[in-house]
Amino acid sequence: MNPATSSAAPPSSGKHASIVQFLTDGSLAALCAELSRLTGVRVDLRDTDGHIIVPREGGWDLLDASRAPGPPAVACFPLLLGGVRIGSLTLAEGQPAIGPDARERLEGALSLLARATSEIVQYEAELRHRVREIAALARMSSLLVRAAGPERVLEVALESALDVLELDAGSIVLFKENPDGGIAPLEEDVLLKASKGLSRDWLENPHSLGKDRAFDRAVIAGQMPIAEDLWRDERVQLREEIRREGLRATIHAGLVFKDRVLGVIRLYARDPRSFDEADKRLLASLAQQAAVALEQSRLLRFEQEEQRVQRQLQLAADVQRRMLPARMPTLPRLDVAARYVPSFELGGDFYDLLDLSGHLGIAIGDVVGKGIAAALLMASVRASLRAHAEEVYDLDEIVARVNIALCRDTRDHEFASLWYGVIDPAKLRLTYCSAGHEPPLIVRVPRHRPPTPADVDELSVGGMVVGIDPSQRYQRAVFDLRPRDVIAAYTDGLTDAVNFEGRRFGKDRVRQAVLNALIENPAATAGQIVERVMWEVRQFAGLSARPDDMTLVVIRVRE
Repeated sequence: MNPATSSAAPPSSGKHASIVQFLTDGSLAALCAELSRLTGVRVDLRDTDGHIIVPREGGWDLLDASRAPGPPAVACFPLLLGGVRIGSLTLAEGQPAIGPDARERLEGALSLLARATSEIVQYEAELRHRVREIAALARMSSLLVRAAGPERVLEVALESALDVLELDAGSIVLFKENPDGGIAPLEEDVLLKASKGLSRDWLENPHSLGKDRAFDRAVIAGQMPIAEDLWRDERVQLREEIRREGLRATIHAGLVFKDRVLGVIRLYARDPRSFDEADKRLLASLAQQAAVALEQSRLLRFEQEEQRVQRQLQLAADVQRRMLPARMPTLPRLDVAARYVPSFELGGDFYDLLDLSGHLGIAIGDVVGKGIAAALLMASVRASLRAHAEEVYDLDEIVARVNIALCRDTRDHEFASLWYGVIDPAKLRLTYCSAGHEPPLIVRVPRHRPPTPADVDELSVGGMVVGIDPSQRYQRAVFDLRPRDVIAAYTDGLTDAVNFEGRRFGKDRVRQAVLNALIENPAATAGQIVERVMWEVRQFAGLSARPDDMTLVVIRVRE
């Protein structure tokens, strides 16, 4: 053959490598030519096909051995990479002209040169292999940083593994969630996520490569199963399919995240192939990166779903806030204030203030539970109460109708407590009915002294909670108010507030907090009383989590 100019070939791990892949400026070929001139015996550098590598200015060329001048080679010194021959140094016939023992010395020198070259080539190959390994991992890491989709990350993982390990085909499958925790006999519990170099018939085959899914079972057990020749491996069952697909060797690795096997990466070669520790290490690294990407994607989906839910909750919370009175009613004889503090974005407490042709309707309720379900139930109770309050005069009948409606539309474990009262400002008469709610407090505030516990009464007449028994009957009661009187209606969120010792705030402390506000300032407004009670609850509970919504409505009869 005519001399051929060199072209840089990709580095190899030694399976199909040649010395020409590691030559740069032709200095090794020039060294051999110089030894030939020095000794008078031709020394040649040859590739795996026996072509002679000859130096030229700035590089090297290949020369057919049959065209080489002089006697043929009689001694050969192999160049090895990982135990595989990648070229040789050869010595032709003839006696060197540098001394009586020159032949032996020259052969020894060439042997040392061949061994040194082999070592250098080995280090170079490992270095290049590591560089490609780092490049593949860096590519995977960049996808993780950019939060690329899991499909793209798995495609890159497969392409990188095939490229760096110099393999021909592969696929990545994920295991479906199996309630039994086992592995199915057929590949019905895997999802194909990426593939390359494999036919559709192979990918859609319901049977696994190994008998009783031996390869997948090994992966789940934390192993990295290898078959250097699939045609001879006793674990293989798809022998005809393997031959049609042209596959000869395989290596499998699990996608493992925190001891949980998410899936498996399956790689194939079309020739018999062995795998060393460097191959296993690289594949394990890529598989681990892919598993991290899958888990990151799963967490990202959860985060996006959480954000979507939070947006919906914010919208629902805004709607719920708009259900509360936008402003306190202004009546000459009554001073009204209220505070609602939900434990979550949505709550089950509510209060309402209704203008009933000059009379003031006051409603306060507490739906069982918290969150979205409680908020929806609260809206139903409030809407039902408002609808009946507009057309029914008797309070006990209004509460009874609310109870019937709630029993019809809810389940057995869904119910609500409710207190509803109407004040006639002209007569200062309060008519009320309670449905299992915390009894509001009535405080008589004398002019000549501060109030005491003896001046506190409770408004408890009514019946059981609404939403359980549609046949329940309710009673109403009348209470005649006086100037300076204070009505404090609240939900059990106040009494259930706990401190760091686990103690409840309790009904007695609610009563005392109202009294404290009036003892310090007998002329305290409704707003000042609300602030004082809520302040005492905060002082008692500190930073402890609120177990329930808190609602407080205060009405003060003006002088």
